[in-house]
Amino acid sequence: MRSHSYDDILAGPRRRKIPEVAAEPGLVVEDPRSGYCGAVVRLEPGTVVLEDRQGRHRVFPLEPAGFLLEGKPVTLVPPKAPAQPARRISASGSVKVEGLRARTARDSRIWVEGKHDAELVERVWGHDLRVEGVVVEPLDGVDVLAERIGEFGTGPQRRLGVLVDHLVAGSKESRLVEAIHDEHVLVTGHPYVDIWQAVKPAAVGIERWPVVPRGVPWKEGVCAELGWGETYEGWQRVLGAVSSFRDLETPLLGAVERLIDFVTAPEG
Repeated sequence: MRSHSYDDILAGPRRRKIPEVAAEPGLVVEDPRSGYCGAVVRLEPGTVVLEDRQGRHRVFPLEPAGFLLEGKPVTLVPPKAPAQPARRISASGSVKVEGLRARTARDSRIWVEGKHDAELVERVWGHDLRVEGVVVEPLDGVDVLAERIGEFGTGPQRRLGVLVDHLVAGSKESRLVEAIHDEHVLVTGHPYVDIWQAVKPAAVGIERWPVVPRGVPWKEGVCAELGWGETYEGWQRVLGAVSSFRDLETPLLGAVERLIDFVTAPEG
C-alpha cells in the first residue's frame, strides 16, 4: 500500500512540489519501493546509508522524491555546511582575536620618540600589541637613547624595539642610532620629520604636508599654514583621521611591523 500511495502522489498532470530535506544524521526516512525504514548514517557520493532498528545498513541512491518522511515524499539533499563566522580584521590588517584578554606584559618593550608617536601606534596596532603583551613607551626624544638603553638592561628575554623619526642618512637621528651596538636592540625608523607626516595627506583632507621653514618648529608651522589652531588641535585632527593601516605611509608600516616581530620573536 505504501508503494501504491507513493506512486499516486507523483502521477497525474498536477504534480506536487516535492520538498528538499537535509539528510542530517539520525533523520528517519523510508524507501517507498522496498519499505525499508532507517535513520541516515552518512552520505556518500550519490548515495545515502540508512540503518534500521536491528543495526543493519543499506545503501540507497539519492534520487528526486526518493524517500518518504512521515509518509510524505521528500528529496534528500546534503546538509548545508555551517556558516563560518566572518573574520574581523584589526586596524593593522591582522585577524582580530575575539574575546581577547590582554596577556601579561612582556619584559621587552617598544620605545617611540614621543606621546603622539605612542598614540598613533596604539591607534593602528593596539590590538596586536595587547595580543602579544607588548608595551609601547615614549622616550621624549632620542638624545637620551644610549643612556636609557643602559638603564633598561637588555637581554634575550628583555629586548627593545625603537622607532625613530627622520631616520635618514646624515641626520642627527642617524648618528645617534649608529652608536647603538646591542644585539637585543633593534632601531627602525621612517624618513618623515615628524610622525604626523607619516599619515597620508589624503586621510586628513589635504593635498600635501606643508614645507616648514628652517628654524620654525614643524608642528607649529604646519598648524599655522593649515589654519589648524594650536598644536593639540592639529593633533586631534591627524589622529582622528586615522582608522587603519591604509591611512599611513608604507615606511612607517614596515618599521613598526619589524619592531613587533623583533620583540615577540622566541629566543634563539
